[in-house]
Amino acid sequence: MSVFAAPLAIEAQQAAKVYRIGFLSLLHGPGPFEEVFRQALRELGWIEGRNVAFEYRWAAGQLDRLPALAEGLVRSNVDLIVTSTMRVARAAKNATKTIPIVMAVAADAVENGVVASLARPGGNVTGLSEPYATIHTKLLGLLHETLPDVTRVAFIVDTTSGPGRRNRDALQAAAPSLALTVRVFDHRRGTEFEGALQAVAREQVGAFIVMASNYEVHGPRIAEVAAKARLPVFSLSDIAVERHFGLLAYGPDWLDMYRRAATYVDKILRGAQPADLPVQQPMKFNLTVNLKTAKQLGITIPQVVLLQATKVIE
Repeated sequence: MSVFAAPLAIEAQQAAKVYRIGFLSLLHGPGPFEEVFRQALRELGWIEGRNVAFEYRWAAGQLDRLPALAEGLVRSNVDLIVTSTMRVARAAKNATKTIPIVMAVAADAVENGVVASLARPGGNVTGLSEPYATIHTKLLGLLHETLPDVTRVAFIVDTTSGPGRRNRDALQAAAPSLALTVRVFDHRRGTEFEGALQAVAREQVGAFIVMASNYEVHGPRIAEVAAKARLPVFSLSDIAVERHFGLLAYGPDWLDMYRRAATYVDKILRGAQPADLPVQQPMKFNLTVNLKTAKQLGITIPQVVLLQATKVIE
């Protein structure tokens, strides 16, 4: 046998390997995030149908479906799972301690106990994580710049969750310096949201902050109630502004985070261990303003806010 035969045989076996990537999301189906992720993988040499295949699981906004969907991916023996949002990452981690998990988007991964630390995540989970409490504080400041006469702000949150409590506490701590009062409306783990939403509509508040995770589940309903109550909505979610009557969004550039998530997948498929890959935080942030919504509400967006915007919808 030629001295080159064995290496060539190994290379051929490796070339024939098709890695199966599970994609678990709260959304209803594919969209720009998944396309950006797949494109980034293609640029790294991972071609769908040649050396990678995708298994998609969509929870369609139903949180209670996540555990079964995650367990289904584990049973299908995928080589790696990509997740969106902290709740999805937690469902995946609960389903497997061995299959690598890459978080494309996940709030406060250390505080939520999904990784041990950003520098040394340990276990089978790594990826990207956002400091949501800090970002919500920045959003409150932008709300004050946009609507300086508003004094009362509504915030719907699930305070049985760690992220919910941290976001609530951050907003309430920042509010007095802006001469604002944050009125908190509690709901429990995906239930009672409609009641909280109706209470906001009845309350004498000048604006409404909505967590991005609530938009994933309740976006159309939030838009309907906010439009009827003529209530300006602020969020971390670009989707809120672009599709669901939101006025302003400030938050991480999630498309960029999905691109960066592809680099984690690339490293792991090439042999790296998730435990050794530090969790990264957002590098790019977007400020999106919807002037169509502003016109419907009779609001003039101050020039100081428009000059900060990365996207203006007219």
